[in-house]
Amino acid sequence: MKIFNHYTPLQIAIHLYAWSAIVWIIVELLTDSFSINPIQELEQRTGRHAVTLLVLSLICTPLNMLIKFPELLKRRRTLGLYALMYATIHVLIFVNLDYGLAWSLIVRTVLEKPYILVGAAAFILLIPLGITSFDVWKVRLGKNWKRLHQTVYLIAPLAILHFAWSKKGDIFALSGDIIRPLIYGLILGIFLLLRLAPVKRFIASARTGSLSLRFKQDQTPKTDTPQ
Repeated sequence: MKIFNHYTPLQIAIHLYAWSAIVWIIVELLTDSFSINPIQELEQRTGRHAVTLLVLSLICTPLNMLIKFPELLKRRRTLGLYALMYATIHVLIFVNLDYGLAWSLIVRTVLEKPYILVGAAAFILLIPLGITSFDVWKVRLGKNWKRLHQTVYLIAPLAILHFAWSKKGDIFALSGDIIRPLIYGLILGIFLLLRLAPVKRFIASARTGSLSLRFKQDQTPKTDTPQ
């Protein structure tokens, strides 16, 4: 199909994965195989997908640094916007389906449950990043655009903490159903570590040294081996 000629394989993979959660939910709803607790299941799935997409958007830059795949840098915005979309759906399910827009009860619940407060903070901070993710805002905000979008390094840990804290278990005692959020946190921590200036310099130096050694080997004249 001609439409696919306008998209790279990575773009197609990102769009397919991003929409997969909604498609799978619809399939299960239509086949009556959805959870017996649909509202909670919807909240968990949309929230989990939002965190996954947010983490994927963050690892694009350090992953490009490791494997030199520049297209990854072009797909960060798409992943981030999809993360915001799922986070918005997650919040709408919470305030509408779960609490029926009873705002006084919602506010009280948010204040009483720390993990919801953390998630709310992550969502509120994510909104300006989504709104200003387009090129026109880069021009309007100038250097402030980069400063604003660096808050994602706060948002992502908050989102993962919200995810882990909402699971059945004790995140601080490393017990219960917290394996997935811990894996997310570990992945995020490793890739954020790769963004530190000393680590970036070390990787660049190692790559330069490797290329230099390969160049010298290629330039070394080869001698014929006596028969």
